[in-house]
Amino acid sequence: MPIISMFYGILIRMYLLDNQHHNLPHIHARYAEYEASISILDGEVLAGELPRKQLRIVQAWIELHTDELRVNWELAMNGQLPYKIDPL
Repeated sequence: MPIISMFYGILIRMYLLDNQHHNLPHIHARYAEYEASISILDGEVLAGELPRKQLRIVQAWIELHTDELRVNWELAMNGQLPYKIDPL
């Protein structure tokens, strides 16, 4: 699973061909022992959990990079590697 960004100790990843698990465009965010799948469309947690502060940081990052994330989602769903996205 490629890492597309890292900031404040948070790793952001996007699985290739990962539309069967949640069936919505999403990212996987990991912070320490926490991990969550978060919707690209609205920043809602689909599965897992992150501490509140880190979740808000990830949601702000998603809001800033929604267009890039949607392009990456299309690439990943076609089995192609997504691009790196600037951190906060």
